[in-house]
Amino acid sequence: MLVCPSAGLVGKLAGTYFMEVLEKSRIRRSKPLPAVEIREMELKDVAAVFELGQKLFTAEEWPTLYRSWDDHELALLFSNDAETCLVAEAEGRVVGFALGRVLDKPRSAWRYGLLMWLGVERRFKRGGIATRLLRQLKGLFIERDTRMMLVDTAAKNHAALAFFRRNGFGQEIRHVYLSQNLENDPRYIQRNDRGEDDTED
Repeated sequence: MLVCPSAGLVGKLAGTYFMEVLEKSRIRRSKPLPAVEIREMELKDVAAVFELGQKLFTAEEWPTLYRSWDDHELALLFSNDAETCLVAEAEGRVVGFALGRVLDKPRSAWRYGLLMWLGVERRFKRGGIATRLLRQLKGLFIERDTRMMLVDTAAKNHAALAFFRRNGFGQEIRHVYLSQNLENDPRYIQRNDRGEDDTED
């Protein structure tokens, strides 16, 4: 899930997106969930985290996030900020993740903790895993002397907003995020007609 008290501020600070993947409806479970361990993400987890994100951040439900979630972005985040990347593991497999980053603002004593991506497998929704991931990430930010934690989500994402409010986030600033598909631009069409997007080995 993506979350932040101020998307405008986060965008200015880091130009990043925050996603939310909380389920909208309650899940009925016929049997208890297995035990879940929250731990630091390791290199061997990268593929599993990426695959889970692909399932959660779909083009139909989250068109912009779907395009932002890619293996290069995940690898870069893990290589630069591994100490603030967490996974939830159950029965030997990744069932959730919280990926964060510490940001030092130039000419300021303030350090910010950014929650970049938060996701939990649908079967494990409403099991308290997102809350555990968030709390552990918050602890990591505190250990690194961050003075404010930021999350971001869409205004219409009521489930994510409720989740973050329950977990102490506030000072909400409304923002508008716009996009434009350039494939309809005549210059894009002309470029492709000339074959300029083709690469040669």
